[in-house]
Amino acid sequence: MEKIGNVTLDYSFYKGTDEYSDGSIEEELLEYVKNYDDEMEILKQDNRWPILYHISPVRKNILEWYEWKKDAEVLEVGSGCGAVTGAICEKAAHVTCIELSKQRSLINAYRNKKYDNLEILVGNFNDIVFDKKYDYITLIGVLEYAAYYTPTSNCFVDFLVRLKKVLKPGGKLLIAIENKFGMKYWAGSAEDHTGRFFDGIMGYSHTDTKVRTFSKDELIHMITEAEFSHYKFYYPFPDYKFAQQIFSDAYLPDKNELICSIDSFDNDRLHLFDETVAFKNIIESGKFDFFSNSYFIELSV
Repeated sequence: MEKIGNVTLDYSFYKGTDEYSDGSIEEELLEYVKNYDDEMEILKQDNRWPILYHISPVRKNILEWYEWKKDAEVLEVGSGCGAVTGAICEKAAHVTCIELSKQRSLINAYRNKKYDNLEILVGNFNDIVFDKKYDYITLIGVLEYAAYYTPTSNCFVDFLVRLKKVLKPGGKLLIAIENKFGMKYWAGSAEDHTGRFFDGIMGYSHTDTKVRTFSKDELIHMITEAEFSHYKFYYPFPDYKFAQQIFSDAYLPDKNELICSIDSFDNDRLHLFDETVAFKNIIESGKFDFFSNSYFIELSV
């Protein structure tokens, strides 16, 4: 056990080495959050992509709009450096984070040390023995990595089934993930995880990575196979990482509501066509959900 501010870190299930890392940038991140309470001050000093990705308060947009039940107990699986942890702590009665990396868990703890409703378990979700169940479980940018940490032939479905076992009756699983057929990939953005052009569109046939993102239909198939009986899809724009707008099947965008940027902070990109014009045609054709760059999904049993 370790205490940082009000946050408790539990190393009971930690194997002693970090199985996932962005490299030396994480050491810099740790020093930043130790020395600065204001995240905007960090961003003023350092405009590199990894710093923006982990620290930007815009990351919280994917969950800040969501209505949590009163006195909710939340399990955040794959909490990383705490990009959305604070947003959950503001709304929930208690938050339990699970993260493979001790380094990332320390970053999370220091940046969210003011919250007395937060604990962080360091280790693999599949190794942890739970003594309670949760009202909500979040998987924000995590499902796509399931093949690395759930070594079964049907790992993505098996991971969802395992998560379902620690949900309370009536509980909800919240997932954010990229769409492999997202418009930005057709228009010239590299695949977010592999850095290759058209990698997901081509079914990851030219890469050795185990990372997988999915189409809406593929996700529905997995959800159904894992025996979740209810699901709702939402459509963050431009994507779930830096969401500016969030649409739903009950409120899809008007053809003039989307303005696409060609800015790319992490990888070089191509500019094959005007995405804004293409989206107008796609929306008029009723295919926005297929081409949405990413999805936010609410599941329940």
